[in-house]
Amino acid sequence: MTETFRLMLVQANPILGDIAGNLGKARAAWAEAKAAGADMVALTEMFVTGYQTQDLILKPAFRDAAIRGIEALAVDCADGPAIGIGGPALLDGRLFNAFWILQGGRIHARVLKHHLPNDAVFDEKRVFAAADVTGPYVVNGVRIGTPICEDAWHPDVAETLAETGAEILLVPNGSPYHRGKPNLRLNLMVSRVVETGLPLVYLNMVGGQDDQVFDGSSMVLNPGGRLAVQMPQFDECSTLVTFRRTAEGWRAEEGEKAPVPPIGEADYRACVMGLADYMRKTGFSKAVLGLSGGIDSAIVAAMACDALGPENLRCVMLPSEFTSAHSLEDAGEAARRLGCRLDTLPIAATQKAATETLAPLFAGTDPGVTEENLQSRIRGLLLMALSNKYGEMLLTTGNKSEMAVGYCTIYGDMNGGYNPVKDMYKTRMFLTARWRNENHRPWMKGPAGEVIPARIIAKPPSAELRANQTDQDSLPPYEVLDAILEGLVEREASVADLVAEGFERATVKKIEHLLYLAEYKRHQSAPGTRLTQKAFWLDRRYPIAMRWRDGSAE
Repeated sequence: MTETFRLMLVQANPILGDIAGNLGKARAAWAEAKAAGADMVALTEMFVTGYQTQDLILKPAFRDAAIRGIEALAVDCADGPAIGIGGPALLDGRLFNAFWILQGGRIHARVLKHHLPNDAVFDEKRVFAAADVTGPYVVNGVRIGTPICEDAWHPDVAETLAETGAEILLVPNGSPYHRGKPNLRLNLMVSRVVETGLPLVYLNMVGGQDDQVFDGSSMVLNPGGRLAVQMPQFDECSTLVTFRRTAEGWRAEEGEKAPVPPIGEADYRACVMGLADYMRKTGFSKAVLGLSGGIDSAIVAAMACDALGPENLRCVMLPSEFTSAHSLEDAGEAARRLGCRLDTLPIAATQKAATETLAPLFAGTDPGVTEENLQSRIRGLLLMALSNKYGEMLLTTGNKSEMAVGYCTIYGDMNGGYNPVKDMYKTRMFLTARWRNENHRPWMKGPAGEVIPARIIAKPPSAELRANQTDQDSLPPYEVLDAILEGLVEREASVADLVAEGFERATVKKIEHLLYLAEYKRHQSAPGTRLTQKAFWLDRRYPIAMRWRDGSAE
């Protein structure tokens, strides 16, 4: 009877659509596991294709290439440990999210996903069929049950596997980050362990995919919910876990227990990883952004330096007649501290030419928001020209507060390919700036120290599109604005709820109106890192043309 079982867990970063590259990673992991004397090597959900595939998986040529790749992997890795790897399966014309077990040069077993998530960023019911629950498979004498990701968020699949003889639960995942996700996963997996009495392996992928960032945090739990192994958050890595048979069943030996970073650090790293992978996976190595001397662009510049290295970031200052001297000084100082390039392109002449061109059609009207926004659109035009000329992805820098109420100019400061702070409210931007100034980590490619000047953090935010302008001219203080938005967006609270919490009804109604009015802008905005469960795009999907307003506090 087998007394030990060695399982290598691979917390890796696949590239969506790169079937050959992902299979290459799997072969390298298998070779590492073979050299380490493992019985099995496990990779994550849909690893062969990358995740989430969205409708790409419905293309027969793509799906068939993935399945052929899995079959070839089995043949190539015949003499060594078994492989568990996620990929699509096609049965009787129906497409499934599957976990393939390869051993001895053949397909040894195949598990099909039962529960298909259809909320938040997931709509797997659109592309996959739900399978019946099946029993465990056997690898080197050990009966292993595999609930695939969402299957482990419900008790029924794990209970069925336990009842049909599973001795260890192996859960492959594609679980994206949001604040508090590691604790949520831990609590759910502890529940599965307590319910079944079995040790459980939770294996999650890492890496950025469009707006989502997969954060790893893979773990191994022994019966009773005791943590035996905790793999790092966000890092690509592998670890060999040894299970030993005891009188009470299989138990994992104690191993690495990496600390889980606090939310502020995790958010920052998610933004950096999301940006770095979006650039890498879309073929960009250099970025450009408009550095205004304000906090938002300074934070994005720091993130870009940490993601790409300062040598791969171009910052551009685009002053107008309303740009203050301190903004010019602060932008220059931020670029100097980060060690990145800073160019200056004054826009006064371009603005004058545009104004003169429009003058015949604007005759008889008063200057106003249109002329203010023209400055932003000129900046967007020039930044996009630099991006186009030099192949540098333009980063946009609007925070979630601005995106929520539309205090951003479409075809102006919203221009860009990616926005790492799209899901970060303004009040958290200040906290993030202070955290980055006080902390440096090995994964950061930018310099240590106070890279965001203190004056940038302390001064009142301003778009500087007219004389003596501040954001608070037409918005409530950011601590009030963000609290109202947290209610309207994150909690779907009613106007009456927020009035009962102490906010002025007129203020709440104004913010509600701005929120709904700006929907068309958000539909055209760049993708950005998801940090919350109500990020603008897949988490929160509202119509553009609609007239409903909440009258609950009338």
